[in-house]
Amino acid sequence: VSPEQVILSHSPLQQFSQFHQKCMLVAGQGPVEENAQNLGFKHVVTIEALRKAYPLLDMVDQSRRPKELPPPTTGFPTIEGVILFGEPVRWETSLQLIIDVLLSNGNLGAEVQDIPYPHLPVLACNMDLLWMAEAKMPSRFGHGTFLLCLENIYKKVTGRELRYEALIGKPSTVTYRYAEYLIKEQAEKRGWKSPIQRLYAVGDNPMSDVYGANLYNNYLKSDHQNQAGVKRSPQAASPQTEDHLELRKDCNNSVESCESILVCTGVYRHKADVPRKTAECTTQTVFHGHRDFCFDPSLVEASYIVQDVNDAVQLAFKKENWS
Repeated sequence: VSPEQVILSHSPLQQFSQFHQKCMLVAGQGPVEENAQNLGFKHVVTIEALRKAYPLLDMVDQSRRPKELPPPTTGFPTIEGVILFGEPVRWETSLQLIIDVLLSNGNLGAEVQDIPYPHLPVLACNMDLLWMAEAKMPSRFGHGTFLLCLENIYKKVTGRELRYEALIGKPSTVTYRYAEYLIKEQAEKRGWKSPIQRLYAVGDNPMSDVYGANLYNNYLKSDHQNQAGVKRSPQAASPQTEDHLELRKDCNNSVESCESILVCTGVYRHKADVPRKTAECTTQTVFHGHRDFCFDPSLVEASYIVQDVNDAVQLAFKKENWS
């Protein structure tokens, strides 16, 4: 498996070139600054750098409060947008500073007069509310839980909805469309002439993997039905997102469907998460999807349910007459 075949939740950000020259605040874990630069962003500020420049802003943890009044900060760049890669370590610090950036329009050295709205662009990756770990307790908090906190704090403080320029990662159609683009690229590199007509999406989370695959399947159907003006299914991509993801207008639009395959080795457990009938799903399933996605019970029903990834691959082989 080569790097060109791997898509991470933030990979589609490579296509958002309109932000690559702006000064962007990045939040998450790991080498977020390096990750942002590898995606094409030229001017990046981390939460830690912001906290160091404005130490009086981070006041929840009493042990980290400045012992003396620091000198005024000078020369710090005005932030022009926010990238949320994933859940941070210190939630209180990230929540506080991100809210401060949005309320100050990116200029933390100035006194806030009127709260700007619409606020600065926010690009968020990885929306899973929960994820499966080794703990015996139910699933662990994911970045979707952090976003839930951020959205509610912003609304409680301002009385307005936090808006996203784009939500990226499953179940957003942005990610599935980007995946289709890369799959076609890989096929061309290998000299494969036959058009790709079906995609198979394998995952263990009905609320992200299956929901996203089915959402993209609906997107493909509506795209084929009306090439001139795509009828948008429920999704969290703004019209601008669609424009920026015109990955290749001359690309052969051969893909007709995206089939969802649910495996039982992670979040999903047999007879625990997703009732098989839509009517049951409406009344029994708690929707763990993001706020900006409308809940359609049919979208969490997988095309196929198998035990593990190997079974999913074998199923795809059988469906394509490769076995």
